[in-house]
Amino acid sequence: MTDIKRQKSDIIDVARAARVSPSTVSRSFNHPEMVNPATRKKIDRAVKKLGYIRNRAAQTMHGRRSGTIGLIVPTINHTIFSEVIQAFSDAIDAAGFTLLIASHGYDLDREYEMMRKLLEHRVDGIALIGLEHTDASFNLIEQQAIPAIAIWNHDPNSTMACVGADNREAGRMAAQHLLSFGHREIGLIFPQTTGNDRARQRLEGAIDALDTAGVTVPASWHSEAPYSIAQAKRATTMVLEKHPRPTALLCGNDVIARGALYAAQKTGIKVPEDLSVIGIGDFKGSEDLEPGLTTISIPAQDIGTIAGENFARMITTGDTEILRFKCDLSCVVRGTTAART
Repeated sequence: MTDIKRQKSDIIDVARAARVSPSTVSRSFNHPEMVNPATRKKIDRAVKKLGYIRNRAAQTMHGRRSGTIGLIVPTINHTIFSEVIQAFSDAIDAAGFTLLIASHGYDLDREYEMMRKLLEHRVDGIALIGLEHTDASFNLIEQQAIPAIAIWNHDPNSTMACVGADNREAGRMAAQHLLSFGHREIGLIFPQTTGNDRARQRLEGAIDALDTAGVTVPASWHSEAPYSIAQAKRATTMVLEKHPRPTALLCGNDVIARGALYAAQKTGIKVPEDLSVIGIGDFKGSEDLEPGLTTISIPAQDIGTIAGENFARMITTGDTEILRFKCDLSCVVRGTTAART
């Protein structure tokens, strides 16, 4: 181990190989716009040749930014957050930051623990999904005076920066689409809402629209399914095997909607002739289903890009003004919904 450590190059070795001063090498990393492009190329060649890795921890000890941003998401098992994660990562990378990602499995107490671990790595900011978090998490952000942003949800009165959509409106739009097609026998398949403000708000919005239209959902038509196509298929099958059964299903997200389509296929129910199905999210692959999934489109890529660009700016400039950016929703009508005959 000692021999290996001796072989590792330092900034002096890079400077010597590139025939520049150590301060120029440092400037090339921290303020590349201040270094001549030809000089940067020489330094880059030396870095690659020597396998040099700069010591971010040492920089942090001296009061400088670590150049990293922590993002904690509920899950990385499905495509639900993949687009927003990629867009967010691309945006902060363009600003010179690296993404550190963690998952809490829809457990807000575990989210707090993940946040502590990221802060131990001296990240420059914390990005979270949604605006529902434990008091311990909010207190930790305040105690550490760490920049923080919520992605995916928008609240005009939020106490922290947020970039996202109105999930209540997403639920209302989904319900209104089914109502506009003449459906009144509507089932609801949603994920557990505890610790998940996105699902809870969508469900509240859907029920509000149905109540306004005088539509009541029987308890037997309201089922809970996790973010799993297989489990959503099982939950939906139980609803569809009841008599009478609904003529339409409103699903809390596209993952559940996909499971609902498989359940309809299993039980011999034709979509959309016998059953209309609508999701929320418009995730990758929803358009390519047969038939294509009707859904409420949440602009995940726009949310990730806007959040990443603004968060990087907030960190580098020290801007403390609370950003609250709302992204628009749209109903994308494809082949899984039709007028009730």
